[in-house]
Amino acid sequence: MAAAACIAALGGALSLGAAPKKNVVDEVAWTVGDEAIFRSDVEELYSQMRSEGAQIPGDPYCYLPEQMAVEKLYLHQAKIDTIEAPESQVQIQVDRRINFFITNLGSKEKVEQYFRKPMPQLREQLVEVMRNNYIVEQVKSSLTKDVKATPRDVRRYYDSLPADSIPYVPLQVEAQIITLNPLVPRQEVDDVKARLREYADRINRGEVEFATLARLYSEDGSGMQGGELGFHGKADFVPEFSNVAFNLNDPKKVSRIVETEFGFHIIQLIEKRGEQINVRHILLRPQVSATDLNNAVVRLDSLSRDIKGGKLTFEDAAGYVSQSKDSRLNKGIMMNQQTGSTRFEMQQLPPEVATVIEKMQPGDISEPFIMKDERNNRDVAAIVKLTARIPGHTASLAEDYNLLKNMYENHASSEILRDWVEKKINETYVKIEDGWLPCEFTYKGWLK
Repeated sequence: MAAAACIAALGGALSLGAAPKKNVVDEVAWTVGDEAIFRSDVEELYSQMRSEGAQIPGDPYCYLPEQMAVEKLYLHQAKIDTIEAPESQVQIQVDRRINFFITNLGSKEKVEQYFRKPMPQLREQLVEVMRNNYIVEQVKSSLTKDVKATPRDVRRYYDSLPADSIPYVPLQVEAQIITLNPLVPRQEVDDVKARLREYADRINRGEVEFATLARLYSEDGSGMQGGELGFHGKADFVPEFSNVAFNLNDPKKVSRIVETEFGFHIIQLIEKRGEQINVRHILLRPQVSATDLNNAVVRLDSLSRDIKGGKLTFEDAAGYVSQSKDSRLNKGIMMNQQTGSTRFEMQQLPPEVATVIEKMQPGDISEPFIMKDERNNRDVAAIVKLTARIPGHTASLAEDYNLLKNMYENHASSEILRDWVEKKINETYVKIEDGWLPCEFTYKGWLK
């Protein structure tokens, strides 16, 4: 999802999850159990979604309060089942969202302007939104945990689909890749380390704040917020970073220089909270010249000729040479992180790879090219082998079993959740005030 769309979606969620305090003249629209949905709740959400261009199916004064009411049913069930959201997990999600907003909008001030809220109020509302989201998802997961598709289930589901409901699968490809990082001159690495040592010395002497230097010099998006990363567990960072960060104890001191696949860091502890830690860091990356990149391309060109000449296989070369951990351990096979499969639609590939593969036939090995490594935002040299090209087609059990299995499981889960919601509606006191009808609702039973 594009950044603007993500922000728009969460903007709606902010209004849905946490409305402002009501005054005595605010109009009650719906009552669900012992909780009210106010006109201001609906108006704020509607205004937010309109300003962001979000699509609302049907009449917003029917659809939006119904969605709010359904959330209240899930939250009520969570109270019965004593489902709670771990506060550490909530804080992690809040920090990630705020960091995401700042990175994409440019500054805390622009975030406040976009949401028309000061940062403390935005954070407070995000806490409630993330807590409710977590709880609702836990209730849904509990209700659908037994949904498991057998081949027989998938076949029956597929056979029951009308012809015009069977999905069309666009052209897909399978490929292998070898990437090679350019060699960085030792002097460039030494210069980066010297700069970081200078920063650390100045901070330790009390001459300057860590956050100030992070804003000025860090090559990571977190630099906009003074290098602060928010609360995270050990598994959220690469091991080299975690091993140093989680051993820090003095917030006034700066860590030694840490090298990771992303570059070189210095780290400062902000706070430890149980198994979570909040730190600041400054990231510097050694600069790579055009000559360094060209040398990597030349090395891959030689490797490509050896593969084509039969001196070694692409799979062996990937294991020996590729500097992408994922492909090196997987015989170079590219994995689609969106679907968990080896198949990609063309728009799901890195753009440089898609451009190269478009002109290839299965079995072809490309000439070396330069691409952006999306994981660490570095330019690397690469070669790819196209292993399969699957033409666009109507989904079939033989070719697209996993796709159809996921469709069946989503359908079965949706049916379970729909039945549960409608049962809860019938068991719950619901009153829709005059002026909020008539409506075509998604769920049955609101009108008793």
